[in-house]
Amino acid sequence: MTSDNAITGARVLIVDDDAPARRLLQVRLRALGCEVASAEDGQHALMEIKKHEPALMFLDLQMPKMGGIEVLRHLRATGMNFPVVVITAHGSIESAVEAMREGAYDFITKPLDANHFELVVRKALEREGLKRGLELLSEETDSRYRLVAGHSENMRQAVDTARKAAASSATVLLLGESGTGKEVFARAIHHWSARSHQPFVAINCVGLSKELLESELFGHEKGAFTGADQLKRGKMELANGGTVFLDEIGDVTQELQTKLLRFLQEREFDRVGGRAPIRVNVRIIAATNRDLESAVAEGRFREDLFHRLNVIAIALPPLRERSEDIPLLANYFLQRYAAEAKRRFSGISAAAQAQLAAYRWPGNVRELANVIERAVVLGSGPLLAVEDLPGRIAAAEAPANAHLSYRQSIESMRRQLVTQALARSGGNRSAAAKALGLHEKYFLKLIKGLGIG
Repeated sequence: MTSDNAITGARVLIVDDDAPARRLLQVRLRALGCEVASAEDGQHALMEIKKHEPALMFLDLQMPKMGGIEVLRHLRATGMNFPVVVITAHGSIESAVEAMREGAYDFITKPLDANHFELVVRKALEREGLKRGLELLSEETDSRYRLVAGHSENMRQAVDTARKAAASSATVLLLGESGTGKEVFARAIHHWSARSHQPFVAINCVGLSKELLESELFGHEKGAFTGADQLKRGKMELANGGTVFLDEIGDVTQELQTKLLRFLQEREFDRVGGRAPIRVNVRIIAATNRDLESAVAEGRFREDLFHRLNVIAIALPPLRERSEDIPLLANYFLQRYAAEAKRRFSGISAAAQAQLAAYRWPGNVRELANVIERAVVLGSGPLLAVEDLPGRIAAAEAPANAHLSYRQSIESMRRQLVTQALARSGGNRSAAAKALGLHEKYFLKLIKGLGIG
């Protein structure tokens, strides 16, 4: 039987007072790629759950000391909601129905049917993967991925490469200045991939000591160091089946580089203070604003780790090199922050758009977002005006699109005018066409030709 993303490395607890039955389940679950623990009664089960919460539990209903129904009631009372599959003897369906009322996810009957058993495991762990994904991800909607869109050629190339990379499990290295949107890009790759229903976990490698970062990545055993009063599952373990984003990978210490290399080679790791290796199936996306090749040449970054990370490299262009995307991004942020602040803004004035295009944006997309948020808070509307912009931008002189050809400059201006008209009309294309003095059919053709959604 083959394993898949949701199953490989998943922790499963078997609770049954029948030792041969426990061993049979252990063999079958390990063949599927699961990490298995067991308990012979309900009391021991609660101790195991406290030590490390499983992703799935198989629970016999008829046991001494504490039966299966009591265990289910305890789990519900304490707020634990991982899936529980109850085990019942053939002909005891009434007990299974009672267990389902107490919160059990499903039931299986003895003797076990191998195909049905695998199906139950697969579905239960897929459900748990979805739940973990929702817990770990901040609330997002598809609109977030507009930030990886763009009309500029260099951005289109980056998006095209990212979409192709998303179809595989290959490691991706995102390169670019601070503020170019590397985490948003990483989330987009995850969103476009077959792992999209599994967790996406982001880890910033800057600002944490070597010990804290190692614990954050790989987890630690109880008593591994001072203050480790309970077992902690690391982000690699929590993201099993999904994607781990390692931001600022260029700042990782040499010692941790060695452990990351081992993980990328073997797809297994040890918790801090642990002895048994843990295998997981995660996709790695790393990012840095540093020149890793120079760091390798200077001996500050392992060459073998660099090659492991640099399977598919995607360079994200700075905002000053994609100035034709500024109107698209500025209007996106305007609508987003205006909605959050409950302010009415219909668009950005032509003069303000010209100043946004003239500025060099050393802070890239992050700086643009901050500028628009400030303008929404301080501006009076209904149009975002030049006086709403910070002085450094209002006084900018050199046009950011000076490198564009005549044709590109004209197309950029047409796109700005159309985007602004649509923003002012609240997306009403008839009203936008009328405001620009254009026939609606021509306006629709213009929108399609410019690639404006």
